[in-house]
Parts: sequence; structure tokens; C-alpha cells
Amino acid sequence: MIDESRLLLFIAAAFLLAVTPGPGIFYVAARTLVGGRAEGVASSFGTGVGGMFHVFAGALGVSALVLASAELFAVLKFVGAGYLAWLGLRTILAARRDAASALEDAPASPAMGTARAFREGVLVEALNPKTAAFFLAFVPQFVDPQAGSVALQFVLLGTISVALNTLADIVVAFAASGIRGGAAARPVLVRRLREGSGAAMIALGLGLAFAKRPG
Repeated sequence: MIDESRLLLFIAAAFLLAVTPGPGIFYVAARTLVGGRAEGVASSFGTGVGGMFHVFAGALGVSALVLASAELFAVLKFVGAGYLAWLGLRTILAARRDAASALEDAPASPAMGTARAFREGVLVEALNPKTAAFFLAFVPQFVDPQAGSVALQFVLLGTISVALNTLADIVVAFAASGIRGGAAARPVLVRRLREGSGAAMIALGLGLAFAKRPG
């Protein structure tokens, strides 16, 4: 079993990383501002499932294979970057369309629903090779080969990290929901917040596209 002090140190480090803004947090914020708290929470669990994909892939060595292959890494990188940028652009366009509709008293863009928000959350995280790189670079530092199965320790630590990330995303969903409710009478503010989240996703997508394969 993992040493208690080592585990506590991992939890502290993972917590700090969990509250650092990334694709998942910006997607959850954007989704909440559009569809409300339910969609935000659903997308939070989606990013959690996407994170667990990397945990099990890392434990099985699949992530290591992807990171070792320049071709496989490039494919995953550009697919993930393109998807993230597309979500960001869609968020900005929807915000502007809804703002224009509000001026004309036309109906705004309908909420996508929790099921779709969940699925998109899964893809946002699963298609991010930086998540795979994180787990393979960060988690092994806290694995003790003398404490038992390395794969089992990897899954345990990875699950803790994903749980903290998901908790942070849920907090963001509740916070964004409060902003959305309080700003209901200020559509310009909601539009700016949505556009900001979309722009952040596009920027993260561009950053991902230029990310180098860990050497």
C-alpha cells in the first residue's frame, strides 16, 4: 500500500493542479452559462469519465505508447485541438446569436441537454494528450514499486486526481450558475462571459496544437 505521507503529498499536489484552469473548467463554465447548472454538472462528470480514460490507458501502458509515437501523438493532438477550438467558436457564435435574438425578442439557442453535455465533456478530456502526459509524468512520481502492484497504485492515484478535478469542475458549475442567475437581467454581461469562455477554449486548443511531444 502507498505510504500515508506520500499519499497526502500527492493529494495536496493534485488539489492545486485541479483548481488550475484548463479545458475542462472552461468547457464546464461555458456549458453552465448556456444551459444552466444541470448541464454544467453533467459536463463535469463527463470530463471526469474522460479523465478516467487516461488513467486506465496509462495503467495499461497505452498512453505511454501514444506519447512514444510521434505520429500517434500528433493525431490525438490535432484532433483534440480542433475539437476544443470548434467548441470555443461555437460558444462565441451562440452567445452573439442569442444576444441578437434577445434584441429582436426571438427565442435563444436551446439548451443541449445533460446527455449531450456529458458526452461532449468526455470528448473534451479524452482527446487531450496533455492529460495523458500529465498522468504519465506526475502520477509515477508517487508510485512505490515496493508497495505492491504499480498498475493498481497508478489507478488509485489517478482516480483521486480525477475526483479532485471533477469536484473543482462542479464548483465551477455552481459558481457559473450563480453568475448566470444573477446576470439574467444583464444579457450583455452573460454574452461577454460566454464569449470569454469560448475564447479561452480556442486559445487552449491553439496551445494544444503547438504542444510538443514529451521527450
